[in-house]
Amino acid sequence: MITPFNPDLDLEINRLLKAPVARIWRCWTEPELFKQWWTPKPVVTSEAELDLRPGGGFRTVMRMEDGSEHAFETCILDLEPERRLIWTDTLIAGFRPSPKPMFGFTGFVSMHPEDGGTRYIARAIHGKREVAKSHEEMGFHSGWGTVTSQLEELAGGLA
Repeated sequence: MITPFNPDLDLEINRLLKAPVARIWRCWTEPELFKQWWTPKPVVTSEAELDLRPGGGFRTVMRMEDGSEHAFETCILDLEPERRLIWTDTLIAGFRPSPKPMFGFTGFVSMHPEDGGTRYIARAIHGKREVAKSHEEMGFHSGWGTVTSQLEELAGGLA
């Protein structure tokens, strides 16, 4: 279970999405769908490898507008299909310490049916206020907000 929200350490997107939980989950678990929403356009997710089990992880490569690429690796800590996914960038697959964490945070996504859609909560949990502040200043709310909108649009159009 996730700890209560701490405004000094945590950043959060909390929205009611107009798509059912099953479709939101598909977008999180199918690599070709994941690549379509994971980064704010015009940035492109050129690679997505998903091993969604505790001790597995996901690895993505983001291609920026200038052509530069940035890899992101995580370790999955916990998941419950169509309910929650918890990961960290401080570890990589196999629970190995990451040689280069992006921020040193734990990511938490929960999804629950609500009013014909999905209550979607995406949270980045940090160990230090200055790290949370840096993540926020880098554009957490606009970036994670944008990809949440992209996720909603994609999931809403799935059959």
